[in-house]
Amino acid sequence: MNRAKTNTAKDFQEYLAQSLRSIRFKKQYDEYGKQLEISYQILQLRKKEKLSQVELARRLKTSQSDVARMEAGQQNFSTRTLEKIASVFRRKLKIEFIE
Repeated sequence: MNRAKTNTAKDFQEYLAQSLRSIRFKKQYDEYGKQLEISYQILQLRKKEKLSQVELARRLKTSQSDVARMEAGQQNFSTRTLEKIASVFRRKLKIEFIE
């Protein structure tokens, strides 16, 4: 990892830590955090497979703009959608309730 990326990541972590001190921000972060985690995983899988958004959309039988919304965290995911995404990447979907 180059130095600029390391500094950027550190700057973001500091920003996030500071922001999470706000009750309002933390509430929103907690509400949307899982959705954003899933979005980030989809983006990383797509990049790892060297797929464009257009190609992923074709494989999911949806539009590129839908994929863009998924990756931006602007979509609530149904279990069915997550299963389709997992299938495209030859992965299994695991959902669990934990304490």
